[in-house]
Order: sequence, then structure tokens, then C-alpha cells
Amino acid sequence: MGKLQSKISFHTTKYRADGSVGQTGPAGASQQHSPAHTDAVTSVAALKPDLCVSGGRDKSVAVSSWRSGAALHRFIGHEREVTKVTSALDSNRVFSASRDKTVMMWELHRTSGPSQHFPGHDLVVTGLAVSPDASQLCTGSRDNTVCKWDTETGECLGRAAISRNLVTHLCWVPGEPYVIQTSEDKTTRVWDSRQLQVAHTFPAKQHIQTCCDVSQDGRYCLSSSSGSAGHGAEATLWDLRQTRGRVCEYKGHFQTTTSCVFLPRGPALAPSIATSSSDSTVKVWDQETAGRG
Repeated sequence: MGKLQSKISFHTTKYRADGSVGQTGPAGASQQHSPAHTDAVTSVAALKPDLCVSGGRDKSVAVSSWRSGAALHRFIGHEREVTKVTSALDSNRVFSASRDKTVMMWELHRTSGPSQHFPGHDLVVTGLAVSPDASQLCTGSRDNTVCKWDTETGECLGRAAISRNLVTHLCWVPGEPYVIQTSEDKTTRVWDSRQLQVAHTFPAKQHIQTCCDVSQDGRYCLSSSSGSAGHGAEATLWDLRQTRGRVCEYKGHFQTTTSCVFLPRGPALAPSIATSSSDSTVKVWDQETAGRG
């Protein structure tokens, strides 16, 4: 009896830390790109369906292609590490914050330098949120303040300070004038950007809130917590319409949950979220049951 032989062709794709992408096996032909950054990447955000923006310890901001992995633009202007990057989806504007206390706006068609500066914080800027039309920007800092800016003129339209409100993250609610903010004071706040006033504060958690995100329909928000040895380190789902308390918690990380995001929902897929942690794991959860995928 002859040996069974598989007729199934295969290939394996490898994603390497040096920025190269290659395939091995019968279909393999390697493709290499230079890294977008020369030091640790500190923040990443979607820019367009095929582009992302990232910031790093090398003080630079890079725009790269999701598909090819190639860096298309590199912006240099900050004097210290870039802490946050963001953009309005399908916009040509990119915003970056830095430990040098400044925020800058970059435009894809302009390579000579930032098109706008937003100076005004006294300490490192740790939160950025841009309105859907990219006309307004909210920034937050470890100086306990949240500021609102006109992106065209660079004018500061408002500044609000709350004691011990060390901002860790900001995100804009789609289609609404509201901004979600997490803080080292263990709370998640909802700001009305029109008057730059707190519209609601969710019940304080037991640990620092590290990150936040808002669902595409604008109904729910997520916050993630610091933690260690299995204590804390959860993500919490809040209902922005019924704000009396938490809806669900996602527990399973052993160290600080560093970020949390709502995942795009396909026609046949249940709503899901993803969390990343200092325990070197990324977990995907069923949004409604808190079951891990």
C-alpha cells in the first residue's frame, strides 16, 4: 500500500519585531520594510481604512499602511517621547501629544512641520480626543486639567481643572458632543464638550482607570483598570444611557489592563471587545456574556 500524500498547499506568515513580514513554505517570498520607529511604540490609532498612525519614544509620529506595513510619512517636531496619537477617521489630520507638554497637529499633504500647536498644559499630556469632523480637540494632562481647542486657529476654547484628576485617556462619543475620560483618581467621567463641564461621573473603581473606548453606536463605554497578582486589572462596561452603574466586568488578566477597545462587528458576529495587559496577553471577550473567545 502506498503512502498517503497530502495535496494541500500551505504557507506560513511571520510578523517579526524588526518590522519585516515574510512567508515560508511553498508560497513563500519575503517582503521587508524598515521599522516606522527606532524605539518603543507608545500609541497607535486608526487613520483611514488602510492607514494607521503611531507615536514612539523616538519623539516621532509615523503614518503606515495596514496592508503593506510600510511607513508612508514620518513627522518629527516633539522634543520628548510621544505619549498619545489620534485622528478623526478618514481625516488627513493627525494629532500627537508628548511628554514635552505640547500637542501638535500634522497634515498628510504637509511635510515641512506641524500645521498647528496647542501649548497650554503644565505637565505631560496623556489624553487626546478629536471631534468626528476634526474641528475641535480635547486634551488632558497630569496637571489635572482638560482643555478644548479650535483645530483651525489653535485657540484654547476652554480649560477645566479638577483636583487629583490625573488624566490617563480621552475618547470622543461618536455623533455626540461628549468626551469620555479616565483618571488616576479611579473614576470615569463624561464631559459635555460644549461648556467643558462634567455631565456625569461613574462610580469610582478600586484601581486606577487606565484607558477608555466608546462603541460605534455611542451607547456604551469601556474603562480598564490597573492591578497586580490577579487583583483589579479588569475592564468595565458602562451604559451611557443608563448611568446608574456598571453593566458588565471582564476579569481574567493578572496585571494592569493597559487598553480596551470595542471590536468592529460583522454581520454574523456577536459584539466583542479586546483588552491588552502588562501580563503579556491580549484577550477577546463576548461583550454581553463576558465569555472569552
